[in-house]
Amino acid sequence: MKGSTVENEPSVPLRYADVRGLRLAYADFGGTGRPLLALHGHFGRARMFAPLAAALGSGHRVIALEQRAHGASGRDGDVRPDAYLEDAAAFLRDLGAGPAVVLGHSAGGVTAFRLAARHPELVAALIVEDHGALNRQPDVAHPVLDISGWPRRTGSLAGLRRAVEAHGIPDAGYFLESATEYEDGWGFLFDHDQLMESQRLLMGDWWPDWLASTCPALLIHGTESFVLPTAMAHAMAERRPRTTLREFPGRGHWVHDEDPEGFARAVADFLATL
Repeated sequence: MKGSTVENEPSVPLRYADVRGLRLAYADFGGTGRPLLALHGHFGRARMFAPLAAALGSGHRVIALEQRAHGASGRDGDVRPDAYLEDAAAFLRDLGAGPAVVLGHSAGGVTAFRLAARHPELVAALIVEDHGALNRQPDVAHPVLDISGWPRRTGSLAGLRRAVEAHGIPDAGYFLESATEYEDGWGFLFDHDQLMESQRLLMGDWWPDWLASTCPALLIHGTESFVLPTAMAHAMAERRPRTTLREFPGRGHWVHDEDPEGFARAVADFLATL
């Protein structure tokens, strides 16, 4: 690898921790307040939470874990939901940062609410951005994003963007956070087959974990999301006590990108109630 990456900006330096025998990267944005552990979804990176950290300011210490098989973190072939869950628990314990507010986007949201259910001593409050308690057809139209046909290499970053968007992705920006330049061209830091398997393993019924925790929770939902149907978002808020639903009309699965100011305001408003 030449080391030229889209995501590796000086403003988001990565640190590394040995978590359950695996070297995981993370970004600690600093601050003096209660720790907020941020977990990205499939194909994501720690740096996606930089705008949120900046908006929240020094009163909150945002720590974003770059999860196994993603970005600069290690991989050992295990992409089961339980592996992500236990990584997050061990990371918080090793860092001495619990009980923390735990925020997760998409698949990271499932890890977040499972962490609250399985390790309640580590989670003071929960924020889930756009993922449901059911992740299977027909409840969700497309529980798995098929990336099997995406190119492994292209001659340029622009070419990689065009190739991804040619597969029906309106804006490849989120995925290009994981783009890097190798000796033989531009490609992704993640392994296509491994993340296809990770997505398949996340399919299922997660209602028991969603309902098992009792901490305050914020559920953020883009009404145009293809991952979390609005009816399911309403049911999740109604069935779980101490859950606040914030809907973003006209926004989709990536509320933090589509309306970063509104997203940060929703998170800040929720944190102020704790």
